Order: sequence, then C-alpha cells, then structure tokens
Amino acid sequence: MLALFCCLFILAFGSYIRLVLAIKRDPGLVPLLRERDPETAEIAEKRRKSRSGRNREPGNLPWVPPDTDPNSPGLEAFYSKDVFVCEWDGRPKWCSECCQWKPERAHHSSDLGRCVRKMDHLCPWVGGMVSETSFNFFTQFTFWTTFLCVLCVAVSAYSLQQQIAEGVQADGWIIAVIAISSFFGFFAFGMILTGVPFLYHNTTNIDALKKSQIFLLAVRIPRDTPPSSQYPTITYPLPLTQHTAAGTDDQQEQGTADDVRARDMQAIRKFAILQTEAGENPWDLGPWENFKSVMGTSVAEWLLPIRHSPCCRHDSMVSDYPYGSLVEELRKRYGVPHLNEKTPNGAEMHNLAANGN
Repeated sequence: MLALFCCLFILAFGSYIRLVLAIKRDPGLVPLLRERDPETAEIAEKRRKSRSGRNREPGNLPWVPPDTDPNSPGLEAFYSKDVFVCEWDGRPKWCSECCQWKPERAHHSSDLGRCVRKMDHLCPWVGGMVSETSFNFFTQFTFWTTFLCVLCVAVSAYSLQQQIAEGVQADGWIIAVIAISSFFGFFAFGMILTGVPFLYHNTTNIDALKKSQIFLLAVRIPRDTPPSSQYPTITYPLPLTQHTAAGTDDQQEQGTADDVRARDMQAIRKFAILQTEAGENPWDLGPWENFKSVMGTSVAEWLLPIRHSPCCRHDSMVSDYPYGSLVEELRKRYGVPHLNEKTPNGAEMHNLAANGN
C-alpha cells in the first residue's frame, strides 16, 4: 500500500510541477507583432497594461479598428493557409486590445492582457492560465490527484473503522486526512468530469459558454471559380488602394515595392466565405482523434507529463488546427468546388508573362 501511495504521489506531484512550469514558461500567448505604426503600438501597450492583472483600470483609451492596409502585418499568415476563421468581409478576426489579427481559437485574456491560444480557464491552484500548452498536464494532474485522494480516504477510513471496532478513541489525524482528502478528491474528480467532455469534443470552457456560436470559414477554392449567390468570396493578396500605393516618394523604394507586389501576384488565392450552423464545431475530428490531439498518440503520453499536446504545433500549411469533416460538408452544402488536385502541392501559380502582364 505504501508503494502504491508513493507511485501516485510522484505521478500527481510530477504532473503538478510540469503543469506549473508549462504555464509560467509558455502559457500559449499569441506573439505580438511589432511591425505597426508607433502610435498604434503605444495605444496597444497602454491597453494591455491598464487592463491586465491587478493593474486593471477602465481608462478612456481609443478603440483601435481593424487594420485596413492590404499589406497589414500578420495578414499573410492567414491567407497562406487553405482554411481559416474569418469575419463577414473575409478578413481574420481582429483583437482591438492587442491591435493585431487574432489566430483562430484564440481569445483575449483580460487577466494576462494578451490573446491566448485555445484558452480554457484561469486556475488559481496552479497560478496561471490553462490553455493548449498545459491542458494535457492539467488533466493528468487532476486524474492522478483523484486516485491519490481516493487511496488516502480508503486507507484512513479502514484505519478509523479498525479503531472503532477495537474500542480505541478515534485518532484526530485520521479524521483530518479523511476530510482533506475527500475535499480535494471531490474537487479534482469534478474537474475530470468537466474536462473529459472537452477532450472528446475538442472544445474548451470558453466554447462551452458559447454553445450556439456560429463560425465563418474562409475556404480556399480555385482562382477561376465563377461568382455564386450561395456564398461571397475574397481574393488575397488584397488589392492596393490608391492611398496605399502612393505611400512613398522615393523612386527606388517604390520600385522595390512594385517588385514585391508583382511577386505576390504570382500566387493569388481565392477563398469562399462559408457559415456554419449554430453549435457546429469545425475542429471536431471524432472522439478518438480529438483525445489524441490533446493527450498525445501513445499510452506513455496519456499517463505521464512528457511533452506538449500535438495541437500546439501550427506548422501545417492547411490550417492552424486540423479541421474535421465539417469543412467537406460545408463544401457540399454550399456547392463549393475543390482545388485542382493536378497542380503541385495544390498551389495555383499565376504566370504574369503568359497573360501579357
């Protein structure tokens, strides 16, 4: 029994330390882009300082609208993907607090003053925000803590029963262990009951608060797709306005900008803006795949706090997070054509010379 207690204690304590380190070192914050005008950057910094943590103050800082610059910093990170969450105009979601484009499944935390990827909840017991970088460790911690508390309650209750049977006065320490272990055991078990559905549905506490939310997805389509009354479209890179094009008087700098623009035009991407029904989850991969996307692909990763969740990797050229079958269903629902599979890597390269441009 002592050996079992030691094993459970090591697993629970190890998971807790790994959880705290993950939250302190990498709480899943969205990196800040510094490539913006100084005035907007200063406003963003003031907003974060005045509305984060204990220094939260209402203030009268001006609201920063979405950046209308076609070459807005960070915009290319979205339309270089094949699918991303967008607004009605086809642009990504905008965070007026951080003053930059907000990645999908990211939410702004007023406690941290930053956007957090796949934010779940702020946990005072671990001293930080539980998000995509720590949710698997949080699950392991509550799992092993529950088993540890159950063992403590069982052994203490047995000892108490033996003392009562022998007519010995009950030991106060045993009663205290039963009370404390029961309290933390019920609390940890409650967190498991709450978190397990999130694992199997690929959702978070934030999503649970918005069960009826709808999503707008920018889904890449062939560039020559004709207009449709079923859905609007948007083409990237966005066209330069006259005001934007006349941004510099230096002939050499203007020539360089034109060269860069011409290069970008060789990889035009067109997207259909598709709306989901209320409650539909675009990232639902099925219970088993949802579980593995958070907890890992091996039994060792499920039980031991080894590494971050697979969903923390955002290096796919298709999307930030893997999408489920809903994207294909939306294509059929709205009659959206697929990309030309004959083109290398699905890329549609536009030859300017061949078109006389």
